[in-house]
Amino acid sequence: MAKLTEEAIKAWDDREGPVIFTTVDKDGVPNSIYVTCVKKIADDKIVVADNKFHKTRENIISGTKASLLYITAKKKAYQLKGSIDYLTEGQVYDDMKEGWLDKKMPGKGATLVHIEEIYSGAEKLA
Repeated sequence: MAKLTEEAIKAWDDREGPVIFTTVDKDGVPNSIYVTCVKKIADDKIVVADNKFHKTRENIISGTKASLLYITAKKKAYQLKGSIDYLTEGQVYDDMKEGWLDKKMPGKGATLVHIEEIYSGAEKLA
């Protein structure tokens, strides 16, 4: 596991617009979606709420890894890569459902991304 660097944390807090969440299916075909219901819960973990996943959920269940791409207000891009746990119960799921997720959203599952690599552009930060 890699922990977000101070630079990547500041960039996360200063991100602009939706995050791009990418998974890959069992045949190696990538699938990218925009997500807005995301939260950093630790320096090495990001939660993405499953509100309308379909292909993404199938990819997660098949064992894919994930990539999260975000951009700052100063137009600097960061990418986080890691493994995924898909949760429908427990503390992380309950915190999402009853805590930070808008009650209008379905929150079918909490996608917990364990950060393994951190990049700023082509530069590997961790």
